[in-house]
Amino acid sequence: MSTVTYLDAIRGALADAMRDDERVFMLGEDIGHFGGPFGVTKGLADEFGTDRVIDTPISEEGFVGAALGAAWMGERPIVELQFADFIATCFDPIVTVAAKTHWRSGIRFPVVIRAPFGGGVRGGPFHSSCPEGWFVGTAGLKVVAPGTVADAYGLLRAAVEDDDPVIYFEHKGLYRRLKGEEPARATRTPLGRAAIAQPGSDATVITYGAGVDLALRASANLVDSIEIVDLRTLWPLDETAILESIAKTSRVLVLQEASRSLGAAGHILSLVARHAFELLDAPPALHAPVDAPVPFAPELEDAYLPSVESTTAALCDLLEY
Repeated sequence: MSTVTYLDAIRGALADAMRDDERVFMLGEDIGHFGGPFGVTKGLADEFGTDRVIDTPISEEGFVGAALGAAWMGERPIVELQFADFIATCFDPIVTVAAKTHWRSGIRFPVVIRAPFGGGVRGGPFHSSCPEGWFVGTAGLKVVAPGTVADAYGLLRAAVEDDDPVIYFEHKGLYRRLKGEEPARATRTPLGRAAIAQPGSDATVITYGAGVDLALRASANLVDSIEIVDLRTLWPLDETAILESIAKTSRVLVLQEASRSLGAAGHILSLVARHAFELLDAPPALHAPVDAPVPFAPELEDAYLPSVESTTAALCDLLEY
C-alpha cells in the first residue's frame, strides 16, 4: 500500500465519489483551477469539468443555499467552505432549512458541507476556530470530524452517500502532517460509530479530529494504560462506546481543540454525569483551550492550544486523583 496524507485521502474521496455517481458535484470559492486555499481540490476540475467543480462568488449563504436547492431536486452536492469560521454566514440555511427538510417533507436531503477547522497554521482568530459546537445537538444534522487518514476518506465517502445533511469538519493542521496507508476504494466509515484508537485500562480519553494523534502521543509518555476513544461522529454521539470505555477504566478525560464552553465536550460530560457517575473513581476532566478567540501570535497560539505536554499533564492529574 502506498502512503498518502490526510489531504490526499480527502481529495481521493472527492474524486472517487464523483466517478461513482454523476449526481455528485462540488461548489465553493476557488475550488476549480486554483484548487482551493489548501489545494484539496487541485486537478478535479481538469478531470470532471467546471460544470461539476463550480467556482462560486464569495457568498457562503448563496452557494450553500444553491446546494440545498440541488439536494432538494435529487442531486448530491458537496460544498467547500474555505474556512470553517465562515460557516457562521450560512448558519440559517443549514440549521433552518437543511436540518429540518426531511422532518418537514419526508424527502431525502443529501448534502455535504466541508469545513476546514482548527488552529496550528497561524491563521489568527478569523481562520482558526472550531465551531463544531454550534451544530452538535441540532436535530436533523450529522456532524463528523476525522482524525485518521482512513477516516478522512471513509467518513467523506459515507457522508456523500448518506441521505441526510452532513457537516464534515476536516482539520487544517492534519492536511500534510498526518500520513497513513492509502485507503481502499471500498472504505466506508459508518456514521454514528466511534472507534477505539488505542485500548487501555487505566483512563479513557474521548476526543476527535487532531485530538486523536495528540492523545496517542501524550499517552506514549505514560506507563499507565490509556484508552483513546475517537468519536469520528460528533453528532449523533456514540453513547454506547463512550459508556463502555468508562465502565472499563473508571476515569475519563475529554480532549478537544474547541474552547471549553463549545465543541462536543458539554454533551459528552452531560452523558457521563447522567449515566456513568457511579462508574467513576475521579471527577470527569476536560482539557480544552480557554474561552477566547485563537491568538494570532505564534507563541500565544502554542500556549492556547492543547499540546502533548499539557495533555500529558492533564492525564497525570486525572490518574493521580
